Amino acid sequence: MSASKQLATFGCGLLFGAGLAISGMTRPEKVLGFLDVTGHWDGSLLFVLGGAVACTIVAFRWILKRRAPLFGGEFDVPKQTAIDRKLVIGSIVFGLGWGAAGYCPGPAIALLAQPNREALYFLPSLFIGWGLYRFLFSRAGASAGKR
Repeated sequence: MSASKQLATFGCGLLFGAGLAISGMTRPEKVLGFLDVTGHWDGSLLFVLGGAVACTIVAFRWILKRRAPLFGGEFDVPKQTAIDRKLVIGSIVFGLGWGAAGYCPGPAIALLAQPNREALYFLPSLFIGWGLYRFLFSRAGASAGKR
């Protein structure tokens, strides 16, 4: 990866992390407050999600008119659009983990700038789960190719 692409990637990550921190989404009580629809519900996450969706709708239409990304290569747009079992199960597991911990990967990684006890438990679990997924599905793909 070129230095300019690495710098652009770092800048995008920094902007994303700053947005999470400014909106308060690095605080699990904010997310858990949104998920608590029967108690003291906090709907501020809707504004963050709405802002993200609005930016994405505008930016994707503009960006995908280009032939290629600014720093080379090609756009990594999913070609599969079908909702399959793997997608549904993965979404459920992600949602359960997010609801139980109050963290999703983006805000948890942003917390490396200001670590707390929960993040120090959550991040290793996140990477272990990620590694386990890669291990299991790389083996499944390898065995499927042998048939």
